[in-house]
Amino acid sequence: MTTEPVAPPLPRFPRDFLWGVSTSAAQIEGAVDEDGRGRSAWDAFTAEAGRIKDGSDARIATDHYHRYREDVALLKELGVGAYRFSVAWPRVVPDGGGTVNAAGLDFYDRLVDELLAAGVAPVPTLFHWDTPQALEERGGWLVRETAEHFAAYADAVAARLGDRVARWITLNEPAELTLLGYGLGQHAPGRTLLFDALPAAHHQLLGHGLAVQALRARGATGIGIANSHGPTWKASESAADTEAADFYDLLLNRLFADPVLLGRYPDEGLAAMLPGPVADDLKIISQPLDWYGINYYQPTLVGAPQPDAGGPADFAGIALPPELPFAPREIEGYPRTDFGWPVVPHALTELLLSFRERYGASLPPIMITENGCSYEGIEDTDRIAFLDGHLRALHDAMAAGVDVRGYFVWSLMDNFEWAEGYARRFGLVHIDYATLARTPKASYRWLRDALRAQARG
Repeated sequence: MTTEPVAPPLPRFPRDFLWGVSTSAAQIEGAVDEDGRGRSAWDAFTAEAGRIKDGSDARIATDHYHRYREDVALLKELGVGAYRFSVAWPRVVPDGGGTVNAAGLDFYDRLVDELLAAGVAPVPTLFHWDTPQALEERGGWLVRETAEHFAAYADAVAARLGDRVARWITLNEPAELTLLGYGLGQHAPGRTLLFDALPAAHHQLLGHGLAVQALRARGATGIGIANSHGPTWKASESAADTEAADFYDLLLNRLFADPVLLGRYPDEGLAAMLPGPVADDLKIISQPLDWYGINYYQPTLVGAPQPDAGGPADFAGIALPPELPFAPREIEGYPRTDFGWPVVPHALTELLLSFRERYGASLPPIMITENGCSYEGIEDTDRIAFLDGHLRALHDAMAAGVDVRGYFVWSLMDNFEWAEGYARRFGLVHIDYATLARTPKASYRWLRDALRAQARG
């Protein structure tokens, strides 16, 4: 018999605070060749030798497509109020545009009904990186057509699920897809365009705005986006390090938040590199939102490039080309996850306070749409400490006046972790990839008990 670490109870969150967990279709569903699903950019990417560190793919993943009832039962036992999942675009519109695959929508119909029967609110994300390969072959997010097809797909999903879905997310982390997928080639579609990847940023944001319009036309409310953000710390007070950190922050944070929240790009030079009628597009991109989603994992320490440092700088373990005008540095003095990411809960407080200061009345209520960590083991006490620390940091920000309405743990279960394959485990539920057996971890039991304590008041 095992027992979880005894820690002081979490501070009291508002009674209507939304507790949830998150997943994405490409990482858990599997069934990539079933019921008319089309091929995705990640299917093509994983088929290329050397792209995935352990040589794996997501053809089966955790087989959520067939075992979703078992997974919903885990959600019910956990006691969360909401489940953030993603709809696989190529499952619904196999070629990205044109004919809608009714059998693909049938799966999400069943999932939504199962969730509602369990008392768990469905929160679908319309795009979590799995671009239909047919569109990718025509330019993907580098071309405007993809944004227009995305809006039509959003309309099709809302037409089927809108009567039962109260909250929607358009995009997940367009910054990462732009940087890692189109800029550095470490994620699908594997392009290495550096700053020529910027059209992918603009077209994703345009797709977001067009999707908001499509959802509103179907009567949808509760619409948000899930952007990744973290504080940027400058390596020193030198002018060079300050300039490098400011540019990094602009590129990874403000480039994706300012257009949505303020209706403008944060830098005229970057805006000039973007395609199409940018001023008109910004009116679409900045459609009013009901809430703003933030995915937070870690801060980043940034300085000027160091040509004589003995090796390339890296971003989340990925080597960066030397021609970039910034260089992430190691953050020392904090524990690290098994992924090597520093665990800095107070940086979440810092981030939220900075958002309130920067965006003021333009900032809608916030949802933390992802927060989590990679650790091995079923008795994952390090994950408990991570969640405990970040929830206390979140409460500190709320006590300081930041309007946060919900918190979603990444992730419900271990899954296919993109270019890492199955080597990283972010789940509250352990997956045995040989048998697909689900085993709740210590962190699952800790969160279940914490939520029960919150409910008791």
